[in-house]
Amino acid sequence: MQVEVYVEDYLCESSQAESIKIGDIYTPITAQTWKNWFNCWLEKLQQNIPPAANYEIGLRLTNDSEIQELNAQYRHQDKPTDVLSFAALEVDSPVPSEMLASMPLYLGDIVISVDTAQQQAQKQGHTLLTELAWLASHGLLHLLGWDHPDEESLERMLKQQVILLNFIGISIDIEF
Repeated sequence: MQVEVYVEDYLCESSQAESIKIGDIYTPITAQTWKNWFNCWLEKLQQNIPPAANYEIGLRLTNDSEIQELNAQYRHQDKPTDVLSFAALEVDSPVPSEMLASMPLYLGDIVISVDTAQQQAQKQGHTLLTELAWLASHGLLHLLGWDHPDEESLERMLKQQVILLNFIGISIDIEF
């Protein structure tokens, strides 16, 4: 199993750069690192996704202004947010096996505001890298049908995020 991650930012489309610049902030994560993380996470979550030889995910790193526009357009909340997910699969909708054998399964798009991620990282006392991984794992879970309409489901989702981050070697302390 392999995942193709299409990383773009709002300033340029240099997905192979050593780091991606968002405004005045350089993200410490390369396109290859993103790909490795998503591969590890999908391997860990294999039982939660339709089996396919390959998967595709779009990842856009942006600023508060652009994510606010998307949040207003798609969620009717005219304010910045940290991460948005746009799932391509319907939950509990079967995918024909002949499609899975012949083409990558497109899971959807994740949009992360690096501005908000930077603020949250400082507030939480961890690195931007940790916060971006946290937000990406949250977005991925949403692409796979996870949701958190109540405290109990939110706690399950956050615990799964901790597991995913540990799986790629990032330790995070969070109280439940």
